[in-house]
Amino acid sequence: MKLTLKIWRQKNAKSKGNFETYQMDNVSPEMAFLEMLDALNKRLVEEDKDPVAFDHDCREGICGSCGMYINGHPHGPIPAITTCHLSMRFFKEGQTVWIEPWRAKPFPVIKDLIVDRTAFDKIQIAGGFISVNTGAAPEANNILIRKKDSDNAFDSAICIGCGACVAACKNASAMLFVSAKISQFALLPQGKVEAIDRVRAMVAKMDEVGFGNCSNTGACEAECPKQIKLTNISRMNREYFKAY
Repeated sequence: MKLTLKIWRQKNAKSKGNFETYQMDNVSPEMAFLEMLDALNKRLVEEDKDPVAFDHDCREGICGSCGMYINGHPHGPIPAITTCHLSMRFFKEGQTVWIEPWRAKPFPVIKDLIVDRTAFDKIQIAGGFISVNTGAAPEANNILIRKKDSDNAFDSAICIGCGACVAACKNASAMLFVSAKISQFALLPQGKVEAIDRVRAMVAKMDEVGFGNCSNTGACEAECPKQIKLTNISRMNREYFKAY
């Protein structure tokens, strides 16, 4: 399969970037998207050219580091998967593929497709944890939790913090990410003790690092590779109002 790649190249955060064109031949439909980029980089290195910088780690859809915009969608055009799980069989012979980094002020470009997502770390550090001593792991039935709450907490906890929700939002809002991190604690008894301080601190930090407000378009939920629900944002708003 032959493809034309239009890839954003940018030396660092201060330089001006641009799209560069690369022709790729013999792309196998069985390849993963990142493997296709690996093949391009191997060729660029052999030609003594600078390889394309992109983030990746587990390549199992868990770490969320492989985020990039592909043909107008965070993580590519196939819903509910990360870039590392994106297969080349979803692309057609002769297709042009546009590849860009996340576009958001709080996520400045470090190089090419890599952005600085430490803004998420700062929000998490502000309150995304439990500091009270919960002791050793208790017997499972000591604290009874409704199955619905347990399931909802788990569904919130699977957020991998990739930043696709921010990239998809026209306001660069991080409310889906922050609300998922708040919800996973707010739904469980261990997280209720510090709920007030947590929601105050995380929302304040979210605003401080420059994320925008919710656009109410639902783009974050639609593009989230882990299908985190908008109901988390409603829950976060309720927790926030209760905290004042």
